[in-house]
Amino acid sequence: MADRPVVVRIAPSPTGDPHVGTAYIALFNYAFAKQRGGKFLLRIEDTDRVRSTKASEEMILASLRWLGFSWDEGPDVGGPNGPYRQSERLGIYRAHVDDLVARAEAYWCTCSAERLEGVRKEQMARKENPGYDGRCRFRDQAEVAAELARGVAGVVRLKVPRGGDDPKKGNDGIAEPVKVRFTDLLRGELEFDTREIDDQVLLKSDGYPTYHLANIVDDHLMGVTHVLRGEEWISSTPKHVLLYQACGWQAPAFAHLPLLRNADKSKVSKRKNPVSLSYFKECGYFPDAMVNFLGMMAFTFEDGREIFTLDDFVKGFQLERVVLGGPVFDLKKLLWLNGRYLREKRSDAELVSYLKERLFSDDYLARVVAVVKERFEKSEDLVDYAPYFFTGSVSPSAEDLLVKGRSKKESMALWEALVEKVDGQQDFTAPRVEELLNAFLADKAVSAKDVFMPLRWMVTGKKATPPLHDTMAVLGRERVRTRIRAGLDLLKAMPEKSSATA
Repeated sequence: MADRPVVVRIAPSPTGDPHVGTAYIALFNYAFAKQRGGKFLLRIEDTDRVRSTKASEEMILASLRWLGFSWDEGPDVGGPNGPYRQSERLGIYRAHVDDLVARAEAYWCTCSAERLEGVRKEQMARKENPGYDGRCRFRDQAEVAAELARGVAGVVRLKVPRGGDDPKKGNDGIAEPVKVRFTDLLRGELEFDTREIDDQVLLKSDGYPTYHLANIVDDHLMGVTHVLRGEEWISSTPKHVLLYQACGWQAPAFAHLPLLRNADKSKVSKRKNPVSLSYFKECGYFPDAMVNFLGMMAFTFEDGREIFTLDDFVKGFQLERVVLGGPVFDLKKLLWLNGRYLREKRSDAELVSYLKERLFSDDYLARVVAVVKERFEKSEDLVDYAPYFFTGSVSPSAEDLLVKGRSKKESMALWEALVEKVDGQQDFTAPRVEELLNAFLADKAVSAKDVFMPLRWMVTGKKATPPLHDTMAVLGRERVRTRIRAGLDLLKAMPEKSSATA
């Protein structure tokens, strides 16, 4: 593989907001490829038919461009290896599945969901790792084919090599346990026993591929030479190596980057910190500061520099200098870094232009005025009346955030449920926000009277505002959910006795 041009890819799933983790992985792939004169590809993994949306895909592409990335091939720029959306490649996957089945490297399985659940419970009772028991693997495939012909739902599974003492999943007549080995460019040689690897599903009953199949087929056909991805995929890599072997293909080189962590070492997630690139853009963070910050996550320059551009990172990047200890996604560090970019990298004229575009744009001010003009007498009073439209955060008291008649724990559960709904609401116009709030009230059997006042305090820091759904729509989803999460943190820190009279 050393004589082949380097080709890397990122393959985000359009199932929500663009995540900082996507940008982090993109940065390291981009630098690795560009430094070597290689190609950086973007592929959309949209086989989750329920959660994938076009709006999410567009946000992902826009956010990556905002950070300064460009790609040599992708769904929007084309290329010789398209299509670049997995939902448009179903025929390709099916052809490879049929070939695997024909060569007895995979098999059809018609086990029902009920049977699989029963098997899982029995395995758990025996304190075994749950997994498919191989029933259809050892059945007469003509019998299985007859069931499929009668309309019985089926999936295709990979026939993982079995050896040694493997009573749960069968044995292929191999005396010793089968080992899967691969070299991780950051972690050295890793070894896995196939007794711990399930006969993974490759093709689902609806004809869509699983992640494992689509990922391997696409990487091979698109000429990917190196796969740089998060360490959460290490446990899947032996499955991928086996699938490459079953297809008769050479596997790419693998490097598993350390996960972004919270200060407590837990995996970065939206439950603890904002993780959406849209949030950081909306809240005034600069793209070059964000790239700088993400580059510091698992890499240090030999000269110890802390301020660098994307071009600097590409020129100085060395994969062997990636630090494997979980990098802490420290928002205070990011804020400090953004402040340096504001003071050192932006002229006064640039800042004025930025503020006009972001905070005082004609469009934003028009939306603010539309909801507040009936409530103040002089134009000078606008900011005094509605400061929450022009600030990054608000400062309610914890007591004001308790839902009437509910304890601290119960109130927090309600706000956590609401922020989940806000997270999933792509269309944040006033009518949609009103529908969201009404659905939330109905679902939780709570009244607007009891919920809207503490919610108003939470998102505005004020007791009186224009209609709540109008106000939330103007603030925008990113600011609303950030303020709800800040309110949850405030409640969490409140002593239990303070909530006794709620």
